[in-house]
Amino acid sequence: MNITKENKDALNAILMVRVEKEDYEERVEKVLRDYRKKARLDGFRPGMVPMGLIRKMYRKPVLVDEINQIVSEAINNYLVEENIHILGEPLPSEDQQMQPDWDHQDQFEFSFDLGLAPEFELNISPKDKVPFYEIKIDKKMTDQYLEDITRRFGQFVPEESVSEDSMLKVTLQQADEQGSPEENGISASDVSVSVKMLKDKETASRLQGKKKGDTLLIDIHRAFENETDISSMLNIGKNDVKNLQPHFLLTVNEINKFEPAPVNQELFDKVYGENVVSSEEEFREKLEEEISKRLEQESKHRFQIDARDVMVEKAGIDLPSDFLKRWLLAINKDKFSPEEIDRDFGRFENDLKWQLIRNRIVKDQDIHVTDDEILEVAMQYTRSQFQQYGLGYLPDNEIEKYARDIMKKEDDRKKFMDRKLDDKVFAYLLETVKLDRKKVSSEEFNQLFEENKD
Repeated sequence: MNITKENKDALNAILMVRVEKEDYEERVEKVLRDYRKKARLDGFRPGMVPMGLIRKMYRKPVLVDEINQIVSEAINNYLVEENIHILGEPLPSEDQQMQPDWDHQDQFEFSFDLGLAPEFELNISPKDKVPFYEIKIDKKMTDQYLEDITRRFGQFVPEESVSEDSMLKVTLQQADEQGSPEENGISASDVSVSVKMLKDKETASRLQGKKKGDTLLIDIHRAFENETDISSMLNIGKNDVKNLQPHFLLTVNEINKFEPAPVNQELFDKVYGENVVSSEEEFREKLEEEISKRLEQESKHRFQIDARDVMVEKAGIDLPSDFLKRWLLAINKDKFSPEEIDRDFGRFENDLKWQLIRNRIVKDQDIHVTDDEILEVAMQYTRSQFQQYGLGYLPDNEIEKYARDIMKKEDDRKKFMDRKLDDKVFAYLLETVKLDRKKVSSEEFNQLFEENKD
C-alpha cells in the first residue's frame, strides 16, 4: 500500500493510492472460504463446492468490495496520521481516466480529489465592531402586552342574545330544505361555534340576535371553513363530507362572550402574587420589565446574525468551491440538480465558513459543554414541545425523564450539544467585540429581518 498527496493549490489536492496484491489477497481469500462454507450448489454437499468454482463465481465482486474497503480505511488513517483537514469527503478524481481491469490486474491505482480546509487568522478583539440593536419600549408596545395579559386571564360570560363576538354551543341536526329534521339524519350536540370564525358572513348575520333555544337553517358547506372542521364537528369521515346533504338545523344551546380581565387588584395579584403590585402604574412598570427581558433576547438573536456576518467577512476565508459543488451534487444526486446546487451555493458557503470560524473559537477559547448543560437544553426543547400541545404545566421531573429519552438518540444529543456550543460562542463574542449600540423602534427592528430576505 502506497499513498501520496500532491497539492494542486492551497485548497485542492490529489491523493494517489496504490494497492498491491499482498494488501488484499488474504482478505479476499478469507471471504471466499466463508462463501464456500455456506454455498449450496446442485451436485455438491454443503461446504464441499470446489474452491476453483467459488473463485470463478464470486472472486470479482468480492475483490471489488474488499479493495474499496481497504482504500477507504487507508485514506481515513492517512488523513488522521498526517493531520490533514478536509471539507466534505474524498471524491474519485476527475483526472483518473483508466478504469481498473478487475479480471487481469494484480496492482491497482486510484486517485481522489480532496477539498482542503483553509488556513485563516482570527484575532477577535474590541477592535471588531458589531451592531447591537436596543429596541425602544413605547406605549403601544406596553398597551399590546397589557391587552395580552387581560386576555390571558379573561373568561367567557353568558349573553342574552348572539352578537358578532359570541361563542356558541349548538346542536346540529341534518334537515330538509324546510328545516324539518331528517329521520336517522346526522346529529351532533355540544358543538362549539365562533360567530366571527364563520366562513359565510350571511349565516353569521342571520345568527345575530338569536337567543337560547332559537333555531336557524344553515348550509353547512357554506357556513364553515373546510372539510376538516365539518368532519370534526359532525364526527364523520372527511370522505363523507363531500357528499353530505348540506341542510342542517342549528339550535342555540348556550351563548357566551369572552371578556378580558379588568385591570384591577385582582389581576395584579393573579399575575405577580398578592399585594406585590398595588396600582396600574406599578403594574405597567412590571410589564415593561418583562418586555425589556423579551426584547433583550430578540436583540441578542439579531446580534448573533450580525456577529456571524462580521466574523465571516473578517476571516476572509476562501473555500474550494468547485470541489464542494461536486461533493454536494454527489451526495444529493437524487435530490438536486447542478443548477439548484449553484443557486443555493452562496448560502451553503457562508454556513460552512461560519462553522469553521465557530470551531476555531471553540478550540482557541477551550469551550466545553457538560452533560448537565446538554440536559438543560434538552429540557428546554422538551418543555417547548409540550407547551405546543397545552401541556406546559408538567413538572420538571417529568420533563427531565422525556428529555433523557430524547438524548439517547445520538443525533439529538449532538443537536443539543451544538446549540449549547453556539450559545457559548456568541456569549464570548458578546463580551469580546465592541458593541455598536443603536436604539431602534420595533418597526425598524423588524425591518432588519425583512431586508435580510432580499
